[in-house]
Amino acid sequence: MTSLSNKTYWLIGASDGIGYSLAKKMDELGASLVISSRNREGLEQLGNSLKNNARIVTCDVTDLDSVSTAFSSIGNIDGLVYMAGYYAPMYTHDWNHDEVLKIADTNFMGALRVLGVCLPDFIKRNEGHIVIVGSLAGFTGLQGAIGYGASKAALMHLSENLSADLYRTNVKVQLFNPGFVKTKLTLKNKFFMPFIISTEKAAIIIANGMLGSKRVINFPWFFSLVFRIGRILPKKYLIFGKR
Repeated sequence: MTSLSNKTYWLIGASDGIGYSLAKKMDELGASLVISSRNREGLEQLGNSLKNNARIVTCDVTDLDSVSTAFSSIGNIDGLVYMAGYYAPMYTHDWNHDEVLKIADTNFMGALRVLGVCLPDFIKRNEGHIVIVGSLAGFTGLQGAIGYGASKAALMHLSENLSADLYRTNVKVQLFNPGFVKTKLTLKNKFFMPFIISTEKAAIIIANGMLGSKRVINFPWFFSLVFRIGRILPKKYLIFGKR
């Protein structure tokens, strides 16, 4: 794929953060967007800032009925971008049952619900584009990332499963794993975040990557090496904050 022009993408998690900036970048590249989240006000603000008309469809990824209703109202799409995410810093010693389940339900189970309604149509038509946004945190266990790291690791594995099953088809699967990105979620962190980038920069990397054929893109590239190598390093080398 060399262009997003005349392609319809359902972007879930578009009302703020990376999703908000990615919608703007995809709009610049000519994509026709269906933008979703639970926050209609944020979606309307985004829609008003886009050059092309975007359809606004509210959707709660933690509710299968909401996901199914949203998809039914959209019609045929060429691609799906799953950006919905939730994060709360949490150590094992401070386990919060409700927060852990909310993280897992939004980041991973939500993706399963959305894929469950989109995939049959992609497979039937033998075409489509699935974009999943994970995190470098999925590579290895980190301090204060109970729930979040595991949910992102699950997304990474899910992407591998999809690629393995669909590699002989025309359904393209891509996974993007960003490091620290300046959003309202990372503002919750009280520690220094190395190589942190803006949502605009992350959006450019993802949008440009969507035009290529690379299945997995980890960024920032050098910082991603720390996480990949971190799988075999003692955990003391991957402590960004102190409890």
